[in-house]
Amino acid sequence: MFPLLKTRPKTRKPAPPETRTLDVAGRPMPLTIKQHDQATRITLRIEPGGRALKMTVPRGLAAREVNAFLDRHQGWLLTRLAKFSTDTGLRDGGKILLRGVSHRIEHTGSLRGLTEVVSLDGGPVLRVSGMPEHVGRRIAAFLKKEARADLERLAAMHAATIRAPIRSISMKDTRSRWGSCSSEGNLSFSWRIVMAPPSVIDYLAAHEVAHLKEMNHGPRFWSLCKKLCPGMEEAKSWLKRHGSQLHAIDFD
Repeated sequence: MFPLLKTRPKTRKPAPPETRTLDVAGRPMPLTIKQHDQATRITLRIEPGGRALKMTVPRGLAAREVNAFLDRHQGWLLTRLAKFSTDTGLRDGGKILLRGVSHRIEHTGSLRGLTEVVSLDGGPVLRVSGMPEHVGRRIAAFLKKEARADLERLAAMHAATIRAPIRSISMKDTRSRWGSCSSEGNLSFSWRIVMAPPSVIDYLAAHEVAHLKEMNHGPRFWSLCKKLCPGMEEAKSWLKRHGSQLHAIDFD
């Protein structure tokens, strides 16, 4: 007699998320619907920046119930989305934040030239060249460059304080988090943080560097983070109040 081989129960592969566009009072919103085995009710949330929606539903929920839920919550969505302006203001005469300071955008009209900050009597100005329809993209490229300069300097400073090596630093445009740190020492930051005040930029750098020592959010991590950035609580509060506004800007 041969021994019977025990077979492992087949695990059910999760269904891929459904994506669609939801019309909210004439405003098209990308919607991702994800089924979850542990979900007992429908949850709907607005992604950071107010540019997309995410819905979690119990596995196997009928499509008619999903649609009925969305219909019932049109008013709720309309109220919440009202605070996110669809006008980016990224044009000649518009405004953009850089290190917490509002800069007036001046389109030079020249097809070539650097994107640069100049100080005038009326306040700081961000001069942008190129085609008018490319102003947003050129501003984004400028912000990425400025963010890298700030965060590389600040991260290196904090890493030296705790004597932790950094393997690499990258700039991304993430929506769900402002930064990340891998176990290999790779740091990643959202370049949009350069629009925040310097103290908030410093907090983000300190936060991710602290993860080089503490890969968690326990008491030891927060103690180290506060040691690196004494103004941690104020910076966290600023991000909670204003972070979505930075995510809401569409540079495309």
